[in-house]
Amino acid sequence: QVQLVESGGGSVQAGGSLRLTCAASGRALSSYFMGWFRQVPGKEREFVAGIRRSGGGTYYAESVKGRFTISRDNAKNTVYLQMNSLKPEDTAVYYCAARWNDPIVVPATTSGYPYWGQGTQVTVSS
Repeated sequence: QVQLVESGGGSVQAGGSLRLTCAASGRALSSYFMGWFRQVPGKEREFVAGIRRSGGGTYYAESVKGRFTISRDNAKNTVYLQMNSLKPEDTAVYYCAARWNDPIVVPATTSGYPYWGQGTQVTVSS
């Protein structure tokens, strides 16, 4: 079973950038499709980005396309989310998630990912 720990959250002004890191332990990250989700109080956790095991395929929510980039370094057992041109509406707790093997259809709901980190807060002020 893989364990996930996020870091890199913080407070930034609109237009700024942050890079989130998800460090995995327990199993080789190369066996897992990885995703990033976010959640604000009172709302469901929403899909932000996903990346295939090899890093050869990436997927994004429409709201972050062109601003966020997901990447991975399997040798370091780490996944990243580079967030640029941040907006106040990006404020949320960001979660790293994993599922064994590459899916045929990328799951965009929490039920598609059995493994989760504890989350890291991102706050964007206007």
